[in-house]
Amino acid sequence: MATTPERQVMVVAIDESEHSAYALNWTLCHFFTPMPSPLFKLVLVHAKPYATSALGIPGPGFAEVLPIVDGDLKKKAAKVVEKAKEICHKKSVTDVEVEVTEGDPRNVICEAVDKHHASLLVVGSHGYGAIKRAVLGSVSDYCAHHAPCTVMIVKKPKTKH
Repeated sequence: MATTPERQVMVVAIDESEHSAYALNWTLCHFFTPMPSPLFKLVLVHAKPYATSALGIPGPGFAEVLPIVDGDLKKKAAKVVEKAKEICHKKSVTDVEVEVTEGDPRNVICEAVDKHHASLLVVGSHGYGAIKRAVLGSVSDYCAHHAPCTVMIVKKPKTKH
């Protein structure tokens, strides 16, 4: 009896940005549709920030505000997942696994690549300049240097004015 070979895994990092939506849409168009049997198993990964990191330095009222902020972050994560699933559905891609993990996006994404033994990671580029990237840090730069697989950074074309 012949066995079907295990498909390679592609992890796509998702967040609330239009750059993320563009990267997911681009990836689906180039790797998943209109293929009857895609080469990759698709895993979407979203990093939900810790409520404590969203609030910053603890102060008066911190304990009372923490559950509210956490609830808002959970709602935001649910919207990110819903939007990504909608993009997949529009492209008729239904075999997709979605993960939401709390933590720093750089670590969450690289850990998901490890966990799933992914052979390809796709991240969108926010297109920050050198100064903003140095201050904020670049998730795509970090992943390109630390993920144990091929990393594809999808840039949204700039619109002409």
